[in-house]
Amino acid sequence: MTSAAPAETLAVTIHAQDDLRVESIPLAAPAADEAVIQIAFGGVCGSDLHYWSHGAAGESILKAPMILGHEVVGTVIQQAADGTGPVAGTAVAVHPATPGGTEPRWPEDRPNLSPGCTYLGSAARFPHTEGAFAEFVTLPSRMLRALPSSLTLRDAALVEPASVAWHAVSRAGDVRGKRALVIGAGPIGALIVAVLKRAGASEIVAVDMFAGPLAIARQVGATETLHATDVDAIAAVDADIVFESSGSYRGLESAVRGATRGGRVVMVGLLPSGQQPALISLAITRELELVGSFRFSDEIDEVIAALADGSLVVAPIVTHEFAASDAHEAFAVAKDSENSGKVLLRF
Repeated sequence: MTSAAPAETLAVTIHAQDDLRVESIPLAAPAADEAVIQIAFGGVCGSDLHYWSHGAAGESILKAPMILGHEVVGTVIQQAADGTGPVAGTAVAVHPATPGGTEPRWPEDRPNLSPGCTYLGSAARFPHTEGAFAEFVTLPSRMLRALPSSLTLRDAALVEPASVAWHAVSRAGDVRGKRALVIGAGPIGALIVAVLKRAGASEIVAVDMFAGPLAIARQVGATETLHATDVDAIAAVDADIVFESSGSYRGLESAVRGATRGGRVVMVGLLPSGQQPALISLAITRELELVGSFRFSDEIDEVIAALADGSLVVAPIVTHEFAASDAHEAFAVAKDSENSGKVLLRF
């Protein structure tokens, strides 16, 4: 089933702030351990939007044109020459990280914390790590995860962000029977709600500024929703575990206020770099555990299995789908968090 890899491919690239292009570029020749993948779907992530809107994602500043995208699924059309990885014709999801580096030190069992880790579609290092928003890409075979036949590529499109949510919930410990509070019901927050429901949380309260995301949160498992300005109601939740996924200091304030004494706050949303105001005194007097959660490690395999057996329900989180040629419209819709959830590009 091997197909010849084309010399060029259509790709969604970012050249500078507000300079998003859909253009034909050369397809990189695969190394011995790299396969050629025909991409089917790609999910627009917040980092993609930041490169488009600001020319940077946090401290990762765009210095040269770069292919965007790291939430992708597709089909192998050419297996790696060294025989590793899935064979041609295999539907795959992609683990976009490449751990690396030895200094500063990091726990060997948590490769997501390795200091030299690179991620597809990231300007954290230079030369930048090219992304995978393209009709065809060459990727290391170790990044590829074969999808079971019961899981379509369309349904697998949320594997990567769902893995981020799965990792966040794992940072909370055993959630079975617990009362959970999720601050920020965008795609990651909604996925956290879905993972919490599957993991057996007894109550799941979702918080957001907008009615649309809260409606999605209810569809995937939230037992109650609150508006982000209802500070008294949020503080009264008294949650055993709280997930901050808004990426704002106000969200972190709500998370601390909504946690029960002795509770745990998992910080998932990436706040801007530099100093941020925080209710540290309240965290101290309540003996709260403030825990960070960054990307994921091997949870992707568990996510694929849970999607395949139907125990993880995420379909309502996808609200829009656009052809890759309409990337500008897709990005504009994805930026409108009031009226969209996860936006997919179809390649």
